[in-house]
Amino acid sequence: MIVYKDILTKLSEAGYNTTTIRKEKILSESTLTKIRNNEPIRLDSLEVISKLTHEPVENLVEFK
Repeated sequence: MIVYKDILTKLSEAGYNTTTIRKEKILSESTLTKIRNNEPIRLDSLEVISKLTHEPVENLVEFK
């Protein structure tokens, strides 16, 4: 099982709050909802998050 490690907090710290993410269409609302609910997201979305936060993917997810 994959668990996300405070992705929304890390995005916010990088200057991307959820309003900005939606308005600029960086990620879809459904992707944001999936992150909040710890549901699987697409790898391309995870790659975008990694680039925005300057964090490697292994710092964004945990395998349990």
